[in-house]
This record gives sequence, structure tokens and C-alpha cells, in this order.
Amino acid sequence: MATTDKKEDASSQPGEPVRFQAEIRQLLDILVHSLYTRREVFLRELISNASDALNRMQFEMLTNTDVVDAQVAAAVRITVDEAGKRLTISDTGVGMSRAELVENLGTIARSGAQRFIENAKETGTDASDIIGRFGVGFYSVFMIAEEVRVTSRSFRPTDEAACWVCTGGESFTLESSDRRQRGTLIEIKLREEAAEFADAFRITQIVKQHSDYVPFPIYVGKQTDKPGEFKIANQQTALWRQPARDLKAGEYVEFFRQLTFSGGDPLLHIHYVADAPVQIYSILFVPAKAGRDLFTARYESGIRLHARKILIEENCRSLVPEYLRFLQGVVDCEDLPLNVARENVQSSPLLGKISRVLGRKVVDEFKKLAVNDGDKYLGFWNEFGIFLKEGAATDPEAAGDLMELLRFRSTLDDAVTALAEYVLRIKDERKEIYYLLADDLRSATRSPHLDYFKRNGYEVLLLVEPVDAFLMANVREFDGHKLVNVASGDMNLPPAAEAEDATVEEPLAGRDLARLIVKFKSQLGTRVADVRDTDRLSGSPVRLVDSGGAPGREVQRAMRVMDREYEQPKMVLELNARHPLLRSLVHLPEPSEILDLCVEQLFDAALLLEGLHPDPAGIVPRLQDLMQAAVGKAAPAA
Repeated sequence: MATTDKKEDASSQPGEPVRFQAEIRQLLDILVHSLYTRREVFLRELISNASDALNRMQFEMLTNTDVVDAQVAAAVRITVDEAGKRLTISDTGVGMSRAELVENLGTIARSGAQRFIENAKETGTDASDIIGRFGVGFYSVFMIAEEVRVTSRSFRPTDEAACWVCTGGESFTLESSDRRQRGTLIEIKLREEAAEFADAFRITQIVKQHSDYVPFPIYVGKQTDKPGEFKIANQQTALWRQPARDLKAGEYVEFFRQLTFSGGDPLLHIHYVADAPVQIYSILFVPAKAGRDLFTARYESGIRLHARKILIEENCRSLVPEYLRFLQGVVDCEDLPLNVARENVQSSPLLGKISRVLGRKVVDEFKKLAVNDGDKYLGFWNEFGIFLKEGAATDPEAAGDLMELLRFRSTLDDAVTALAEYVLRIKDERKEIYYLLADDLRSATRSPHLDYFKRNGYEVLLLVEPVDAFLMANVREFDGHKLVNVASGDMNLPPAAEAEDATVEEPLAGRDLARLIVKFKSQLGTRVADVRDTDRLSGSPVRLVDSGGAPGREVQRAMRVMDREYEQPKMVLELNARHPLLRSLVHLPEPSEILDLCVEQLFDAALLLEGLHPDPAGIVPRLQDLMQAAVGKAAPAA
């Protein structure tokens, strides 16, 4: 359109008003009546829509030449009318029929509109910064427009043109049109305070800032200019096909911003070209923050699939392994057939090859980052480490490499550590890496399972994220060292590092200990599988361990995460016969209210530390009863 002398034809016949859906009315109210600091993003959104329409047209014509204006070049054209305060944006894309105008501009953005409204309310973020992320970018035009007319003709020869008109109110008007050219024409009557957008120089600046890498020419000119006088405002460069050595850091940042509609910088970029086993050109970015939708099954991939520069799939989930779904960018494949149906793209075997190639490359880059810039890698880990743990748990082929990248807290100090660093600190010949699963760091550091290891100077990794249970259920060793859960009741303890401390209490006599065990068994009944003594505790009076034949702790935790109704197997309560509290309890007469309450409280505390208590609030009345009993016993007689 921008390269011909055809006159834009958008004459229309009046139509009846149609009310917007409620969510879109709310959205328009926000955009029309609020002030924004970056109103120019409306142009980015409209150009993005035009580019999508042109991409779809290219794809359509790979298999269908029976289209309107088959010979017209793909382009975007922006015309300014400074005197009339008007702005026009047109494209030669797929266009829209009358029904598609209603669907695309009146109803289809409903869910996106609602999410945008909720996000704006929750974060207080300038809406002009975030609108493009919710699929409702078109409506940003009402930040600067008094009236918008969208006239469009579909590429289908049998579809007639139509015109959509709106002033930003509660309804729009749909009119007939005798437009003959394929594509979409958007005519904007600017608000008085938005007159700056009727200036060709200003529009060119905005195009260069926000849309420089759009792969189609964007022509900018004045209403009085002839078609040949319009100038191309953008580079229209496929950055991913340029040699990395020729690109500057700032170019990657600008490309990331235009690709993701964000104003921030990426944490890392990976520019990768491969000839075998598939020929691909790619630029992948690690964003600064993980999107909330990445933790849902319905996340939207941020990677675009191209075939020989033609966009095939906007959000292609199959280009990288699932655990790398936080990546954003572009992958351009020379080997993907151009006539592949969109619905068959995701199932193409070629995408599996691409995913494996890119997965290995990305993991290698993370390894380099960990070695060359530990602080930057730690920032990456804090934001995206959970995804690498997921990968190690679910991808056996990549698990070995991913385990090298994992970081954990430990009993050594407050810093995180790599497994390789842990192995280097092992002072004896043992081949075990000790770890503990817990609900949070505070619970982990207070766990009775650490008593023996702290006392004898053995470092234990503290695993406190839900994904850790899945990880340890699927990965059994690292670099020839077995991963051992210190909460396992039947694990072989490492040797004591020092002689017995003379200040440690003597254990209870056999008869006293047996009597105490009987008391715990009789009171707790079927709530425990057994009660027995242990020499593995020092500072803690009791702990819970698995009974013989029960699934491992990792499996149990994983099951609790997946199924809230999962029935926890009964556990064994172990008693520390040297602990002063238990030595005191054995001397209480029976029956004794305090003894009964203490038995219950010790069991409650053990359940709490394991994250297994079914009713934590129920502990409070018992604590009050225990205090009342203690005070009553100590109170002097009246």
C-alpha cells in the first residue's frame, strides 16, 4: 500500500451502535480518563498489530494465492495531518471482515482486559507500560484519540469491507464500507493535548525507539506527500541473523524491549547460530524477573518461531525444554517447511531437535556465567533457580549438567553452596552428601534430625522449596556421591568426630526408659507406628522418623504437594533418653495431668517441625492447660 499510488478508500455508511462488553468498557474508562507518562506506546501497539497481520498474510500466501491484492507489497504506512490533528496507520495484512471487526475489537480481548484492569489496580503501575502484555494493546489508542475509525477488508475475495467507529465511550458503531484494498486502515482524530503525534518527525522518533526491528518497512509521511516521498523509518532488520560480533550490547537491549513490550533490561542474552543437527538462528533472553504465569500450566511462551524470517508461531512452547520456559526471544529455522500447518507446528519432530540443541546451549551458557560472574549468577539463581531444579527432576538426560548449576543453603553458613563445593569440603573418605527436607529455613535449622550432624561437624544441605522433594525423589547421586536424607531412621551414621562430652547427661536407666516408652505408646496409641529410644539426638527431646516399609520422605512430600488428601503414613517417635526434660518426666507420679500434657506437647512439637501437624491451632488450648497445670502445682497453699 505504501509503495503504490492507489488512494486509500474508506468511505462508509452509518450503522447502529453496539455496546462493548463490561470489561472493555472498564478498560476504556481507565485509558480515556487517566494520565499516562508514556502515551507514545499506543503507536508501538498499533504497529505490532499491523506487523502481526502482515506476518499472517505472508503465511497464508505460502499455500493460498486466491487472495485480494496478491501482488501488493507487505508494508505499514503512517500518515500525519498536522493541520487537522489526525494520524492514519494502514497495513496490507490479512485484514478483517465485518464479523472479525466485532470479534477482535469488541469481545475477544475480554479476559485480557480483565487481567489488565486487575494488574493496574494491584500494582499501581503506569498502564502505558504494561498494556501490551495483556492482549489489549489496540485500546491504548484511546489515550490520545477523540475518535478512532478502523476500516478493513479481509484477504478473502468474498468478504466485504466494514468500518468500526468508536469515541472511547460505552459503545462502538459498525458501518459498511466500499474499501477495495486488502488490509486495515486506522484513522485517529487526536485529542487537543495529543497534537504532538501529528508531527512526522515525532512519529519517526517513536518508530525508531519502539519498532525499529519490525521486519516490514514502516513508511512515514505527511498527508501532502506523494507516495514516493514517504520515508522508511525502521531498520526492519532480523537481528538474530546478524553476526554477534557486529552487534552492540545496546542493540540487544532495544531488541528485547521491543520484543517483550517492556522498558527493562534483560538479565542475560544468548545469541546462538547452529548448522547441525538443524540450521537455526536465535537470540534468547533471560528477563530480569519471572512472570507469575510461568508457575501455571497455561503459561504463554515468550519465544517466537520463524522459518526463513517468516513468523510461523507467536508463542511456541516446544522450542526449549519446559523447565526453560522463562526464556524469551526468537528462533529462526531454515529446515522447517514453510507450508507446515500452524496446528501441526508443535508436533513437528524438528522442534524436538531444536529444543535439545537450544537446551544444551542455554545450560552451557549458565555454566559459564556461574564460573565467570558468580554474583550475576546468584541473581539469576534467586529468580529462576526453581526452574533448574524442576529440570533436574524431570529431564534425566540433562540432570547431570543441571545439578552442577543448583545452589542450596546448608548448615555451614548463610551463603548458598554448589554441590561441587560441598564435595570439596568433605574431609574423610565418605561418599555421601547429606541433606534435610523442610517446609522453610527456620524449621530446617531447628530440626532434631540435625543434632548428630551438628554435634560431629558434618555439613547438611537444607532443602526448603516444594520442588526439592521431587528433585530428591528423582536424583540419587552427584559426582559419585550418594544423596542421603538425614531424616531417614535407618541411615548409617558417619563416625562420631570426637569423644563423648563428659557434661552430657547419663541416659535413663533401662527400667525408667521402658516405663516412659510404655507411657508414650499408651497415650499416643495408633497415632504413631512405634515409640523407641535413639542415640542420634542431643539438644532435642524427641523426633519423628519413617517406619519400616513406608515410602521415602521425598516421595511423601511430593505426594502431599500433589494431593491434599494424601494420608500420611504413621511414623515412629524416637526419644532422647539423655534429655533433661525426659529425665524429669520419668519422675512424675501417675496419673499426672502435667505428664499427659507434656507427652501431647512433645508429639505436637515433633509434628510441627516435620510440617505434618493437621491442626496447629489446636496446640494453643493444650499449651494453656499445661501452663495452668504448672502454675497450679507451683502456687502456694492459701
